[in-house]
Amino acid sequence: MSTLTFEFEAVDRSGQTRRGTAQAADRDSAYRQVVSMGLTPISLTSVAASRRRSRRVNSDDLVQFTNHLAVMIEARIPIGDGLLGMAEQESSERMHRIVTDVAARVQAGESIASSMSVHPDFFGPIYLECIRAAETTGNMSKVLALLSEMLERTRETQRQVKSALAYPLVVIGTLGIATAFLIVFAVPKFANMFASKGADLPFLTKVLLAVGTTAQAYWWAVLAVIIGGVCWARSARKNEGVRAKFEAFCHRIPVVGSILRGLAVARFMRVFALGLSSGIGLIESIDMSGRASGRPALIADARRMSEQVRRGGSLADALPDCAYLPSLAKRMLVAGEQSGELPRMCETLSRQYEKDTTALTKNIGSIIEPVLVVLIAGVVLVVALAIFLPMWDLVKVMG
Repeated sequence: MSTLTFEFEAVDRSGQTRRGTAQAADRDSAYRQVVSMGLTPISLTSVAASRRRSRRVNSDDLVQFTNHLAVMIEARIPIGDGLLGMAEQESSERMHRIVTDVAARVQAGESIASSMSVHPDFFGPIYLECIRAAETTGNMSKVLALLSEMLERTRETQRQVKSALAYPLVVIGTLGIATAFLIVFAVPKFANMFASKGADLPFLTKVLLAVGTTAQAYWWAVLAVIIGGVCWARSARKNEGVRAKFEAFCHRIPVVGSILRGLAVARFMRVFALGLSSGIGLIESIDMSGRASGRPALIADARRMSEQVRRGGSLADALPDCAYLPSLAKRMLVAGEQSGELPRMCETLSRQYEKDTTALTKNIGSIIEPVLVVLIAGVVLVVALAIFLPMWDLVKVMG
């Protein structure tokens, strides 16, 4: 059954008027949903979903939401009313529903973290943990500013990596399509023509001819293998063992390994600093930072660190067992713990590793270009030899 959107006007227990939206299958279900928020409905109006664009929310939406929420709290605007104003400005239907639902729950008396936790796919566990800790410690404005900075820097880093990888991926994709076309369609035609003239086909031409004719005859099998490979790759991403082996292989690749390590360490340090600044305990911050890094090796190191600290050890005692963290990061973390400025030290480390990773990312094009040139030259040489070697034999036969 489809879900409908209803705008409601209601009165809370203090007699104040509240407005918001409810998602329900019908009007009665929407009415009960509003009542469950501790409100007394006055009016309930169905809203046409077509008034806003239906699209997926993304990191840009979360960055904008965090910035606006930080400004509202800094300006001491009531959160419920401010969120409703934000919702009215949203062009995305789903984003409008999320913000309106959070606003309605806040107005009904729920905490901000509890209201946001209803939408974990949008906010994410790290975001929710930081908000929950900020509410407990009362430093919401500072935490939101740190969250906003972290999200913006993460988004910028992702854009730089995608931009750097776009050119080689386009070149490799175009080369693959062109090569497949030549092998499947061009080489068989030339080979058949040469064979009919009595030319002896060399081994290379016979191999490419066999590949091309097989692909033409069993194209459905080739398509099934490609689709199966894509599905397997998507499912393998969720398997920690497969991911660990794949990442271990990637880390052995020059430059690529340095970029992956730099990104993971920078994110680990950034979230570590954010957790400590939000009021989250040391053990919980370590675990949260490990999960945020997204690297199985660093996640395992974080688990060992938190376990040793939980047993009464210090951070300095746990760091020597962390093989993923660079020695510079370990020394600075120890110095930060001893000086009592661990959050500031983590922030400094995150900026440094982001700077180093950005420099490597910008230069990756100049590093990959020679490899691409060699790859293109090799593919062109193989296809050219497969076509021209029989041609030379044909010239000898006709001569």
